[in-house]
Amino acid sequence: MLEFDLQENGLRKLNSALHDQKDSTNQTAWEVINPKGSHAIAVGIDAPIEVNIKGSTGYYCGGMNKQATINVKGSVGPGVAENMMSGKVIIEGDASQYAGATGHGGLLVIKGNASSRCGISMKGINIVVHGNIGHMSAFMAQSGNLVVCGDAGDALGDSLYEAKLFVRGSVKSLGADCEKKEMRPEHIELLRQLLSEADCDAKPEEFTRYGSARTLYNFDIDNSDAY
Repeated sequence: MLEFDLQENGLRKLNSALHDQKDSTNQTAWEVINPKGSHAIAVGIDAPIEVNIKGSTGYYCGGMNKQATINVKGSVGPGVAENMMSGKVIIEGDASQYAGATGHGGLLVIKGNASSRCGISMKGINIVVHGNIGHMSAFMAQSGNLVVCGDAGDALGDSLYEAKLFVRGSVKSLGADCEKKEMRPEHIELLRQLLSEADCDAKPEEFTRYGSARTLYNFDIDNSDAY
């Protein structure tokens, strides 16, 4: 494993070296020390490598990730794994706002709590939060799965499309066009797989599924107050 001191060598040099692995993956394991809350660490990676960040990070850590596995031994600022395409991002601590925003694929695991707008406009990403999530999470979520082992805040799934939401605890309120759904065997199996991948021992049967009521797909004057 190659150790990279971010304080000594700088962010530009780190991200440049990680990007170079796309053309020549000759260093498959990285350890980043002294992150000290720096922004945009390990963004835009497109290689099957592992990056271990020893400490907390700032904005957009692991953004646009493709193929890589990124482990953060701390908490993260807003926009972790934003627009992720594939791979895996694991946060040992808490995540700030809009974790996994617009993510197209891959798996984001948050072992602590996530703040507001977790999974906003998600487009295929799977997100598993071991703790709680804040308000307006999964706003306009289009596809993918959001799994919450704790509680959810206000307006969960507001203006939801076809993403699936699974919450183990309580939901403070549902957003416009989001409703409770039947938990069928295929959902239990999907949830079991996601929990296993996220190293979570919660039981799938303990969760409630939420999804779109599909009344806002097309404008209807009778539903104008809900937009």
